[in-house]
Amino acid sequence: MASEQDAYHELSAYTMAHRDPAFIHQHVVDAFAAQHADQGTKPIKLTFALVGLYLHVEKHRTGRHIQRIHMKLAQRKRPWPTVILPRDRGTITARDVMLAPAGPERDKAIDAWCASVWNAFRENRQAISELLERDDVG
Repeated sequence: MASEQDAYHELSAYTMAHRDPAFIHQHVVDAFAAQHADQGTKPIKLTFALVGLYLHVEKHRTGRHIQRIHMKLAQRKRPWPTVILPRDRGTITARDVMLAPAGPERDKAIDAWCASVWNAFRENRQAISELLERDDVG
């Protein structure tokens, strides 16, 4: 079986070739970034990943919408929220997603992966929602 990194690259190729204007590739980038974050991860990278997961899972926003929110947040310099890194990062991985047949089943698996990772990071929900409220984006 492919490594997690290889599965992520295969999944990225799949989502980049996807014709859906909702841009599901953003969800893959966010789920992988959060799931594999560590103490050395840049705060902006982890914050953006969690913003994307929050907006997708809880607010049902598209990847295209999330991409625009990321651009708005990046426009001004700020201290990023302190994020609690959970030990458990979710039960679904990129490898699991790649086991689903390409098409609607894999797309649903991407959504399930995002929900799994977001649930693992749920302690950070308030910090992420407050960031979006403070900047009046979301």
